Amino acid sequence: MDTLKKVKDLIEDIVAANRILAAENVVDAFGHVSARHPEKSDRYFITRAVAPELITAEDIMEITLDGEVLSGDTRKPYLERHIHGAIYEARPDVKSVVHSHSQSVIPYGVTDEKLRPVVHSCATIGCHIPVWDAQTTFGDTNMLIANMPMGQDFAKILGQNNAALMRGHGCTVIGRSVREAVYTAVCLEVNARLQMEASRFAPVKFLTEGEIKIICERLADAKPNEGYDRAWEYWCRHAGIEARYRTADSV
Repeated sequence: MDTLKKVKDLIEDIVAANRILAAENVVDAFGHVSARHPEKSDRYFITRAVAPELITAEDIMEITLDGEVLSGDTRKPYLERHIHGAIYEARPDVKSVVHSHSQSVIPYGVTDEKLRPVVHSCATIGCHIPVWDAQTTFGDTNMLIANMPMGQDFAKILGQNNAALMRGHGCTVIGRSVREAVYTAVCLEVNARLQMEASRFAPVKFLTEGEIKIICERLADAKPNEGYDRAWEYWCRHAGIEARYRTADSV
């Protein structure tokens, strides 16, 4: 597949991702999705600063890992784009990042209760979900990741995990594709809600590390239009948009 087609498909997925996350109540007026450039690992695509539900392909910007907007684009980028750049810098395996203020997740970032998978479909959130606290390194701030040093500090806490929470702020998840990142972002919200409900009947029996590994491997090995793609098609319908079917060489 040529580069132009890869970029076009990737932009289409970024637009759909924003619409899906809005429809599934993971993002509201705030939150953002990015995808690493398919041929240039030192840059990524993300939209200009606009509410996710309103995004179109024309809103996409190309940005370097350190946050510089390319192609002479003078539109306003997201202030917290450094979340994305710092993660791509630290994690060559990551192809997409979702940042949100997913409401059911917030309590787990401000208490000692650990967020862990309680249902098989949410295994992609991972065994360990760390909590980043801006206060630890930077003291009193507006709690937004507004520069690369903060982004890099957050990326260290994220480590090799699939998700991390931000105290009093929100959460960020990664994926090896846009569709995987969206799946994990939706499941983080779902799992947080289900875990909260299950905690009324404690003790809760969480998924084991072995179960999580097997489930994630099976999803990663799914054929095109199965696994993450099946959920994607379902969520596209919820969001009122047409799903793009993939072939084996698709982005």
